[in-house]
Amino acid sequence: MDEFTPTVGVSSTRPADMPEDHSALPVWNAENWFYEDWPVGQRIRSLRRTIGESDSHLFNTLVVDIHPYVQDQMFAEREGIFGRRLVAGAFVFSAGLGLVATNCVNAFSYGYDKLRFIKPVFIGDTIYTIRTNMEKTPRYKDLGLIRASYQVLKNEGELVLYCEHLQTVKYKNPADFAGKTEK
Repeated sequence: MDEFTPTVGVSSTRPADMPEDHSALPVWNAENWFYEDWPVGQRIRSLRRTIGESDSHLFNTLVVDIHPYVQDQMFAEREGIFGRRLVAGAFVFSAGLGLVATNCVNAFSYGYDKLRFIKPVFIGDTIYTIRTNMEKTPRYKDLGLIRASYQVLKNEGELVLYCEHLQTVKYKNPADFAGKTEK
């Protein structure tokens, strides 16, 4: 067994299809938090990420976004209302949420509400994200619903995107929620 203890609330999986001494190691970024482990009001902040030309172009190529505001430098400079190319909002959303994403094996995305693109993001801007756990509701027999807000900010704290993420998360002790669920 490894001499290091995993972070509180984090545990490794123990796959049987690898050497025992490897499966006993804590898995990086593979949390096993349960519904009970997500405190309402908890806020976390991501590291920052500068969005480069290649990031923007690769995303646009992958999703076939050829809008002139994100792909045509001449249009953006001469006719666009911002005077330069934008980073696609879908990329800001994906990258911003990815900055605070975990690989929690007990949580499943249920959807997003209130997605708003508040200000433009340009190539060369640096973004970071603040996640706030807003509320928890027992929902299903084995899963509760968690609502968290995501604020994606650029440069020195300018809000560019807001949304609320709904996740279903497994209960550690489903019996504790018997008779309290909506469905």
